[in-house]
Amino acid sequence: MAKTPGARPTAQKTRTVPAAKPASAAVAPTASVEAPAPKKKTSLPQFIAEVRAEARKVTWTSRKETWITSVMVLIMVVTVSLFLFLVDFLCNLGVNGMIRLGS
Repeated sequence: MAKTPGARPTAQKTRTVPAAKPASAAVAPTASVEAPAPKKKTSLPQFIAEVRAEARKVTWTSRKETWITSVMVLIMVVTVSLFLFLVDFLCNLGVNGMIRLGS
């Protein structure tokens, strides 16, 4: 089921933006922290129903998509390992060449 654009999830609470204070009220900062409202406890059947509802929203990849992604990962691993082998080999040649020049 597609969500409508701009729709907000019902589980989120809207936050209010505090009003701006005038510049003349810069006497001393005060710590005015409001205590968060206690969370409403959820019963076990309601929790299970919510979990099942969320699980229905999950979309799984097909076998074809999984296979293609796995092959792409394998190709990238081989490519990067060959590149790193080449860089390591060239660095090894360079360091050994400098050592031979120094001795």
